[in-house]
Amino acid sequence: MGELVNVPLQTAIWFGVVGVPTTAANLLGFALVVLLLLEGAAYWTVKLRALSADTGAPLPGAAVFSAARVVNLVLLGLGVPLTVLAVVDAPGTGSIPGLLFTLFAVTEHVNYFHTQLMYDTPEDRRSRRRNGRRRAHLARDLERARKLGTGRPPADEVGRC
Repeated sequence: MGELVNVPLQTAIWFGVVGVPTTAANLLGFALVVLLLLEGAAYWTVKLRALSADTGAPLPGAAVFSAARVVNLVLLGLGVPLTVLAVVDAPGTGSIPGLLFTLFAVTEHVNYFHTQLMYDTPEDRRSRRRNGRRRAHLARDLERARKLGTGRPPADEVGRC
C-alpha cells in the first residue's frame, strides 16, 4: 500500500510543496519513479492475495512482471542518459531533480527485481548482517514461477515464499 500512497503523495510534495519545475527532464525522471512504484504496488497486491489463498501456486501475473523487468531496463536505459544530458545542457532545478528521480527509479528497479535494498525491521537488519544482502522477493518469485512453468520446481523453494 505504501507504494500506491506514495504516487500522489510524492507528486504533491515535489511538484506542489517543494516547487520542482515541471520540465521534460523532471517529468521523465518522476514518471520512471511512478512506474516502479506502481509495479511494486501491483506486486505486493498479488503477492498478498496469493499468500491469503495459500495454494502454493507461482506468482499470479508472473509473465507481466517478467515483461516489466525487461521494459524497465529499456526505459531506464533511455531515461538515465536523457536526464544526464538535460543536466549537462542546463544544470539547475529544471534538470537535476529529474536526474535524481531517474536514479531513484534505477534503485527501485534493483530493489524489486534483483537485490533487496530495503531492510525495514530490526530482524531484517540482523539477518542482513549475518547473511548479507538477499535476492528481492519479486526476483525470487519470478525465478520460482519460471522453474514451475518448466515442470521443475526448485527443491529449495518448495513451500517457501
